[in-house]
Amino acid sequence: MFGRSVGAWVAGVLALVLIVGVPAGDAAPPGVRLADMPAGKTQSNVDVELVLAVDVSYSMDPEEQVLQRDGYREALVSPDFLNALKQGMHGRIAVTYVEWAGASDQRVIVPWHLVDGAASAQAVADEIGRQYLRRAARTSISGAILYSAGLFDRSGFRGIRRVIDISGDGTNNQGQLVDIARDAVVAKGITINGLPIMLKRPAFNSVDIEDLDIYYEDCVIGGPGAFVVPIREREKLKEAIRTKLVLEIAGRTPQARVVPASAQQPRISCTIGERMWQQRWGGRGHDDFN
Repeated sequence: MFGRSVGAWVAGVLALVLIVGVPAGDAAPPGVRLADMPAGKTQSNVDVELVLAVDVSYSMDPEEQVLQRDGYREALVSPDFLNALKQGMHGRIAVTYVEWAGASDQRVIVPWHLVDGAASAQAVADEIGRQYLRRAARTSISGAILYSAGLFDRSGFRGIRRVIDISGDGTNNQGQLVDIARDAVVAKGITINGLPIMLKRPAFNSVDIEDLDIYYEDCVIGGPGAFVVPIREREKLKEAIRTKLVLEIAGRTPQARVVPASAQQPRISCTIGERMWQQRWGGRGHDDFN
């Protein structure tokens, strides 16, 4: 879909941010969390408040979950990420890591942390790694979007940008319609980016689709500079995650990205997941898939 490789994107982004970079402001203590801060106190400004919202539904097999989690851990401490971090106006971001599945299943795995350099980035990566892996029923991208949006009000930080980073391997099949949830969150000035994971062909008995990247482009992402980084090969998953984080921190987008146009007719119906679920399971209450 994109004319340039993931690695080329990173190189281009870093070249741009190194040219326009601004010296970092005063650093706050590394590893600051909202839970560690006095009630009512607002922390220093940051370049971006970033919610990493990752899919743990049953369609994500254990190997994919490990790759996904390790990808975020390695990306946070990578030289590319740390170099992009330093070029921001403040030289620091706030980040939280959320796992999601069904409409009522969202969990903060790592609460808001300040990341301002290698030590604080390593602290977040280590905390992600300490959490146990879990899987849960159904796929509610809309639930993840709405839940993630609510976290900004309690971040304790003031970001120049607010971004929700959604990664997943299926369509919305429970909860609010995904495009309605997206539009409501984008109206608040929040950007939603996506990492559609397409490592397996949809099984005959699943409710997954072939063109998940197009679904994400037309139904999931939105807001200023929104983009999708699709991944189709396991060996490139970690590289794709690193690329997405670098782009988000730098406030850049892939040059060949497809611009979402919510006012136009989506190429794939935004209710395809709900309809496939209904056609397959009807009212039989099977919640042990996707």
